[in-house]
Amino acid sequence: MSVGSTPPSYQGHRNPVEVISHCVWLYFRFPLSFREVEELMLQRGVIVSHETVRRWCTKFGQAYANGLRRRRPRSGDKWHLDEVFTKINGERKYLWHAVDQDGNVLDILVQNRRDTAAARRFFRRLLKTTRAVPRVLVTDKLRSYGAAHREVMPSVEHRCHKGLNNRAENSHQPTRQRERAMKGFRSTGGAQRFLSAFRGISPHFRPHRHLMTAAHHRAEMTVRFAVRDQITSAVGRSTTA
Repeated sequence: MSVGSTPPSYQGHRNPVEVISHCVWLYFRFPLSFREVEELMLQRGVIVSHETVRRWCTKFGQAYANGLRRRRPRSGDKWHLDEVFTKINGERKYLWHAVDQDGNVLDILVQNRRDTAAARRFFRRLLKTTRAVPRVLVTDKLRSYGAAHREVMPSVEHRCHKGLNNRAENSHQPTRQRERAMKGFRSTGGAQRFLSAFRGISPHFRPHRHLMTAAHHRAEMTVRFAVRDQITSAVGRSTTA
């Protein structure tokens, strides 16, 4: 579901919103399969099939991600960009990542190529989704970045150096972890749909733990869970079928 489209409704679902949102949270927050979410819910006394969990994640995942992103502070003005290849059905594709100077994920885009057209497409998508223009772009030495930068964001400072871009390279780790847990993505569209929801949900529950005391971390997570509850309740209304 794209930003601005009609939010999905809980009407017709026998399970309450708390169960639905908890399953969606488990799947996008941790490297779990749908069957593993089913098992965890069974341990809590909730009987739900893995296919139902899959349908909930498809229907509500993007809506939850959109709501959480709207609650985030404004992104930083220094953007780090990087791209890595992946195999989807035996074909090489590229995952384009962008994060700000604080490590907040700005976007992930699956593309067929690693050329100027792909870089240009990613730049324009970033400007549209963030509704902001950065002060600085940091990339590796891929020439396509320079060409796209001159065309799309010529007034923005561009720093091109592999050693400066560790932040963007590190941002691939959660995506790679999920890719391994899922035994690879099965289609380009499926990968993009998953990653669009994943980038909105997972980072919300990943504060910079190493910079916090235990008490600070617990307090921060309490706030973030409260925001999650507000978002999921606002998406639709829980009704009994």
